[in-house]
Amino acid sequence: MNKGRVYIISGPSGSGKDTVLKEIFKVMPEIKFSISSITRDMRSGEVEGEKYNFITRERFEQMLADDELLEHNLFLGNYYGTPKAPVINCVENGQDIFIEVDVNGAAQIRQKMPDAVSVFIMPPSLEVLKARLCGRGTDSDEIIEKRLNEALREISRAPEYDYVVVNDNLQTAINNIVSIMSVDKFKTDRNLNLINQVLSK
Repeated sequence: MNKGRVYIISGPSGSGKDTVLKEIFKVMPEIKFSISSITRDMRSGEVEGEKYNFITRERFEQMLADDELLEHNLFLGNYYGTPKAPVINCVENGQDIFIEVDVNGAAQIRQKMPDAVSVFIMPPSLEVLKARLCGRGTDSDEIIEKRLNEALREISRAPEYDYVVVNDNLQTAINNIVSIMSVDKFKTDRNLNLINQVLSK
């Protein structure tokens, strides 16, 4: 059995990555999703185990001490991290898994799993990015400016990724990510078991 692949997915606020991923899971339900562990309180509309596992700070720090995380971050006093075991289990069982993470987390994962495939989802332009951030209608001008500056900082690190997918048209962005995954299945490192199986006969 061939091993699965870890796909790191990143993109700034306003890139539409959550929508893209939601649609990909509809057409490829066999793909697994890495559930992050976080220490902040659950927000309205969130569901335990859907995107996050809400745990205590003490439990998170124990996971850190026991090297149970692929990556972690401390943001506004709360820990966020990607548990290692579920990801490794998926890969060993031949299943592909998506890890949605910021640029710092992605860098940590690439150090520990250099064969992971990383994809950065980009807005088509600065103007579109601004329009998307303003179009939410829930943030003040100050918050929008902070989000925009953070988005530009993340975009500046897009060259660190294997692939860049522009989300100008949702269906096109979905098709492009699916194409990346399809081509990746033919890479040599994913077919070593097949090669060895043929040679052993």
